[in-house]
Amino acid sequence: MSSTDPASWTRRLPPAVAALAVQCVALIAAASLAMWFRAGPLPAWIALSGLLAALLSRRLHLPLWWQFIGLIFLPLLWLTLQSGIEPAWFLAAFLLLLLTSLGAIRGRVPLYLSSPSATAELAARLPDRARVLDLGCGLGGPLASLSALRPDATLQGVEAAPLNWLIAHLRLMGRAHIRLGDLWNADLSRQDVVYAYLSPAPMARLWEKACSEMLPGSLFISNSFSIPGVEPDEVVELHDLTHARLLIWRMR
Repeated sequence: MSSTDPASWTRRLPPAVAALAVQCVALIAAASLAMWFRAGPLPAWIALSGLLAALLSRRLHLPLWWQFIGLIFLPLLWLTLQSGIEPAWFLAAFLLLLLTSLGAIRGRVPLYLSSPSATAELAARLPDRARVLDLGCGLGGPLASLSALRPDATLQGVEAAPLNWLIAHLRLMGRAHIRLGDLWNADLSRQDVVYAYLSPAPMARLWEKACSEMLPGSLFISNSFSIPGVEPDEVVELHDLTHARLLIWRMR
């Protein structure tokens, strides 16, 4: 990647940080134009700031949803401030978002929920008395289903977002061990099956970790997201609402 590529620096930042920088640049540009021309209503300049943020996000190859967020963020913020809502509600919403979205902010891993068909197919492929680790287990849905479908399995999960971890911990108390922490610190060497429903961003690095730690014959299973340049040993179409699939690699 050339250092002159305008998108190169965004690849070194979490998308949320890059999107915040884009918002700041777009706001400064729109404010400068407004001061220069000294004409037009404020809502029009706010809308222009959103449009500039979306265009800049696209130019920097940020994911599509960040382009959409760039377009609507400032206009929605302005409309909300005009509504007279008590500011404490905004603080509460921010704290809730922070507590549930640390994975997206720090590791480019948003909260995805596995479908019942995904956990059913996963349960069918577990070896007897399997040791299973769910990386980024979210609210604990897959582990809760596995505890019912495969009571012989030993279940663990790791989750970075505190509120998600607390919900999963309380939900699975006595049925699975849920650790609060970074998935990169998880030990994969004692697992028969490692399950991940993350995002495209960490998959190449995660595959390196799996290859260096997981034992031969163990299974690495990704919901929907592939590993660049590595073909799975099995692909299971789930036929759910999101048209997801399980990608399965047997470690060698």
